[in-house]
Amino acid sequence: MHIRTSFPYETTHEDLRIPLADGTLLYARVWRPLTDEPVPALLEYLPYRLTDWTAPRDFQRHPWYAGHGYASVRVDVRGHGNSEGLPTDEYSATELADGVEVVNWLAAQPWCDGKVGMFGISWGGFNSLQIAALAPEPLKAIVTVCSTDDRYDNDVHYTGGSVLAADMHAWAATMLAFVSRPPDPQYAGDAWRDLWLKRLEAVEPLLHTWLDHQTRDDYWRHGSVCEDYGAIEAAVLAVGGWHDPYRDTVLRLVEHLPADRVRGLIGPWSHQYPDRGLPPGPAIGFLQETLRWWDYWLKGKGALPESLLRAYVSDSHPPATVYDTLPGRWVAEPAWPSPQVTKVTYALQGAPVLVRSPLHTGVDAGRFLPFGNDADLPPDQREEDARSACFEFAVGEEAWVLGRPKVRLRLTSEVSRGQVIARVCDVAPDGSSTLVTRGVLNLSARHGRDRAVPWEPGATQDVEFELNGIGHAFPAGHRIRLAVSSAYWPWVWPQAESAAGFTLDPAGSFLELPVRAREAASDVSFEGPEQAEPLGVNYPVTLDEPRPERLVVRDVAKDEWRLEVDPRYGGTRVYPDGLEFTEDALETYTIRSADPLSARARSDWSIRLHRPELAWDTTVRTRSELTCDAEDFIASNEVMCTDGGEVVFHRTWEKRIPRTAG
Repeated sequence: MHIRTSFPYETTHEDLRIPLADGTLLYARVWRPLTDEPVPALLEYLPYRLTDWTAPRDFQRHPWYAGHGYASVRVDVRGHGNSEGLPTDEYSATELADGVEVVNWLAAQPWCDGKVGMFGISWGGFNSLQIAALAPEPLKAIVTVCSTDDRYDNDVHYTGGSVLAADMHAWAATMLAFVSRPPDPQYAGDAWRDLWLKRLEAVEPLLHTWLDHQTRDDYWRHGSVCEDYGAIEAAVLAVGGWHDPYRDTVLRLVEHLPADRVRGLIGPWSHQYPDRGLPPGPAIGFLQETLRWWDYWLKGKGALPESLLRAYVSDSHPPATVYDTLPGRWVAEPAWPSPQVTKVTYALQGAPVLVRSPLHTGVDAGRFLPFGNDADLPPDQREEDARSACFEFAVGEEAWVLGRPKVRLRLTSEVSRGQVIARVCDVAPDGSSTLVTRGVLNLSARHGRDRAVPWEPGATQDVEFELNGIGHAFPAGHRIRLAVSSAYWPWVWPQAESAAGFTLDPAGSFLELPVRAREAASDVSFEGPEQAEPLGVNYPVTLDEPRPERLVVRDVAKDEWRLEVDPRYGGTRVYPDGLEFTEDALETYTIRSADPLSARARSDWSIRLHRPELAWDTTVRTRSELTCDAEDFIASNEVMCTDGGEVVFHRTWEKRIPRTAG
């Protein structure tokens, strides 16, 4: 990583409040170049607290953009951080309307030339796309990283029509803790406590809303730009990583948006900006890449990348939970679907097989949203493969796979509801099994995600579904393994009848791989990563033994499996302005191998914000649990907040939600 200290422009930054039409003030931090000429503005718009939680990341990129002649602006969403107002659901109509107001406000400032760009990763990438679909006139271009065009089937709520147990629950629990954090008196002033208490009274667990909508209804269509790609008038640079669950959005955007104003980039990365150097690499000069994008669309200089899509094809690699760098090569695609990709069908062979996976199948799935931590990625899949029905295909000569594989499976189910999970693995001569990609289908969603159609018990049907996209090279002498299971905990919440499984008939079943033509070399290259000077956050060293990031425990007598996950978002840190921020979280998932009604997810959070010089000491503690019976999900949530040791807020929620599709 190159830390840049010299730029074309000297810069300044200030904190200010952006007024909305209803009188609400949103907290913002603006970095600007010192120049008498107005410049374009770049906006990053998030609920994640610009004065602490994202501050280290913000200082890596916003000053860098300012030093290159842009006003770079970071804004906290209403009801979060030091912004006024009450919190809403994610990507609510209010949030997006506020974002449009912010875009127009920025364009009207004397230091702005009237042109605005938006960028962000995850939430900020989501709402960049969604605000672009509302088409405010000043918004000319966006950079959306690790985001989605489909909120139902490519987010943290549902996958293949099934409840995404791990991240629907864990993310709802995370947001419950995050939204309960107080404004900071150093920035919000004396009104911080009143703002906090009003905010806490308005808090509702998002899990309730998400489980109230178990099929792809109007709730999920809102904010899903795949409903109308034509509404997006801004130019879109879509960026993803093969180890990020949202990477298929990049493929859909380059397919459906006009080729003269969209470009796609997919590397080997996790859910991170590609310049941060977090595994897996290689990292690239992402800020320089985006600067060329901004210069072209906001300043009218330079040129677009010639290729519609630049993608990384990883070489085969042994299974591991972390890779500093994955070997491979960049390829360039002039169009998508690519004329260089051919669909190759592998027919399944053998007699019909009963697939009745133990319900803890999936404990080696790895993290749904990898962040570059040591235990994020899936370990050797041999144990998971042993709990699945496997079909293998020898690799005669090296095969490059680029895009989304597909399966057609002929199934017979004796029960009305269930799930099928397909994984593609790269099996080396030594027998090790590396997960390449996977896909899920809730059998009740086989006719569409917008409806739940029970299976007629005893019926035989063919089902088709796509797996997540991937760029991977299978070498000669290896085997391609398709592993099919009826369970995948805790990624997929089991149906009440999941233990019954299904029968898979290889006749009429196949795996389809998008095989790309091999090439000797590619002209795709990137500069090395560089950033602005770091903020200077201190991460104190403690003598405490760190707990494992992912721990699997088996209770043999109960035949119960427990997965404990430490998400490791940030831990304890001390900021240059004196704030002491301590954060601790633990997610726990338990299930018995033969009892789908034993599934339980729990998340515990503790956050302390402390300013010794102001005698300010606040804590937020939350507990979130989700269980089920045959008819309902049962959600239990609790929030307790203290100020100086005094409990200022304590509330619990208990709710039963009918299992209509999940």
